[in-house]
Amino acid sequence: MSTVKTRNVTLSLPDSLIRRFKIFAAAKEQSMSSLMTEAIRSMVDQDEEYSKAKHRFLERIRNASDLGTHGIVTWTRDEIHER
Repeated sequence: MSTVKTRNVTLSLPDSLIRRFKIFAAAKEQSMSSLMTEAIRSMVDQDEEYSKAKHRFLERIRNASDLGTHGIVTWTRDEIHER
């Protein structure tokens, strides 16, 4: 079984938040460190997923089908919205 290397970090948080966080962690029967690890991992994972989705979207735009216009717009906004 492999162990994950960890490092200690120092955070400056308001006393009232620390008190509330300690109570929250105790209610969840988890350590403050494990909860912080989960929260940070979730934020980083979400950001990575967003970046991947953005990259996929931009690739689709760059490689979008022509749909017969050959990149030339032959209409105006007013013509499209004309009633």
